[in-house]
Amino acid sequence: MNTNVTQEQIDAYQRDGYVILPDFLSEVEVDEILAAVEESVAQMGKQKVAGGNKDLVEGESYYDRVFLQRLNLWKLNDTIKKYFLGPKMGEMLCKLAGIDGIRVWHDQTLQKQPWGNPTAWHLDNPYWSFHSKNALSIWIALDEATVQNGCLYYLPGTHKTASYDNVDIREDIASLFDVYPQWKKIEPAVAAMKRGWAGVHNGLTAHGAGPNMTPFPRRAMTCAYMPEGEHFNGQQNILPKDYFDTLKIGDELNSEEHNPLIWSSK
Repeated sequence: MNTNVTQEQIDAYQRDGYVILPDFLSEVEVDEILAAVEESVAQMGKQKVAGGNKDLVEGESYYDRVFLQRLNLWKLNDTIKKYFLGPKMGEMLCKLAGIDGIRVWHDQTLQKQPWGNPTAWHLDNPYWSFHSKNALSIWIALDEATVQNGCLYYLPGTHKTASYDNVDIREDIASLFDVYPQWKKIEPAVAAMKRGWAGVHNGLTAHGAGPNMTPFPRRAMTCAYMPEGEHFNGQQNILPKDYFDTLKIGDELNSEEHNPLIWSSK
């Protein structure tokens, strides 16, 4: 795993709200993660979130046909935990975001199935249980991600003007522009990636993905991260109910069981 980042890459991330990291994983590492992902998906069945939220199960909605989604695989699989909760990953992300410490929020595999629906433009951080201008996610291509099979697209610079208003991922792929009409004329960046490449994006950077127009899956593994010292905003998101019920708005989200600290400079 190549976690070295240059000053040019840090500057690009800060300016654009995303950066592409070529050759982030070797072929051997991709194979190892993919095997761990497939094992975890099989273990979870229709259950979407490991370790809580047992009512979140895969159904037949439009959203469920956008991608196969399974979250918190790190709670089931030591290989996923090794890669995504390791200190080298944490230090790299802190360098990109310009922060001193970082906790895992949740991982997820996002697998666009053959002929899968497009992913509407959206923001990530407004869905989560904290609001932060420095939250971020890494998205790793486990198959080559192309325009044809549903690669990501980013709207550069939108993290600088986004609020915490958002939309659900639904059939109207452009509904985010009802909330942010000033973004309509921004030229999207196409984030086609080879197998093992990664993209890192800010939690307030607008992004989406095209449909999968092929008979083959487009598999990815992603993980979202929370800067150290963030506070609960009242939303449950993926927090297990027993933990969620103990929280009051304003409490620091510092559970080592659910959101462990993976790196800190302190």
